[in-house]
Amino acid sequence: MPNCTTVTEFLLLGFSDTRQLQILHFVIFLAAYLAALVGNLLVITAVTMDHHLHSPMYYFLENFSILDLGSISVIVPKFMANSLLNTRTISYAGCVSQVFFFFLFCTAGFALLTIMAYDRYVAICKPLHYGIIMNRRACIQMAACAWAAGAINSALHTGNTFHLPFCHSNIINQFFCEIPQLLKLSSSDTNHRELAAIVFSVCSGLGCFVFIIVSYVQVFTAVWRIPSEQGRQKAFSTCIPHLIVVSLFLSTTGIAYLKPVSDSPSPLDLLAAVLYCVVPPLMNPIIYSMRNKEIQAALKQLLHRLILSKTNLPIFVS
Repeated sequence: MPNCTTVTEFLLLGFSDTRQLQILHFVIFLAAYLAALVGNLLVITAVTMDHHLHSPMYYFLENFSILDLGSISVIVPKFMANSLLNTRTISYAGCVSQVFFFFLFCTAGFALLTIMAYDRYVAICKPLHYGIIMNRRACIQMAACAWAAGAINSALHTGNTFHLPFCHSNIINQFFCEIPQLLKLSSSDTNHRELAAIVFSVCSGLGCFVFIIVSYVQVFTAVWRIPSEQGRQKAFSTCIPHLIVVSLFLSTTGIAYLKPVSDSPSPLDLLAAVLYCVVPPLMNPIIYSMRNKEIQAALKQLLHRLILSKTNLPIFVS
């Protein structure tokens, strides 16, 4: 094993060394971050304040929006600060925190997507038992399990990664601390524990994916049996956004992690990282509100309240 010095900080990859482009990247990421922040906060506030949305489906959606906020907040603000200050450094502790919290939010998010698929399955295939199966206590326990699974998986990966000696370099060929890039910095004969953890996570993820597919095969089979056109449309309006979000999550994550890790930074690596770090939290509120009339109505009422509160006019709630 080569001699290793103690690493106190890492150097992240910048999008450009040109100052004008750094400012442009800061502005673009700031706009994307604020849009994701506003979109997810609107969903969270609407679900919390509108009693019509106090149901298991929207409870899980509220949790999912919190996870989206967390995942983008772990990565993007640090990149924006580095771009604005013309620096590339991140402390060792900051890198550990990025890896831990990003894995926590992503793992818990996928677990929650699996739970949401089960919720739709019970709602459409077993409507008479929905209130019994998806009771308040069960929903809280399911959400807690998703968060706990995220924390355990994240602790496993973070511990396995940062127990390694970083012998080769402290330069990470990515704009945030990413496990595949960190493994490249360690000696090749010491990362088998993390590789085993990655295999375990992939198998668990495939299990969740199969569960989602099987659930929706049964859901769509049941939906096509609904005699009413209006009933079918209502069922599809709650299922299609969830499937789009699952597809977006899996496709962007797959692009980022299934491709080989390159020895030198490439535009494809940066693009893939942006796709799975920034795009899902930005797009998910739009996807869920696009075809869901209940969310749209709640958001309109929330914005109506905000406008009237600014003008000090009385608020009438129907």
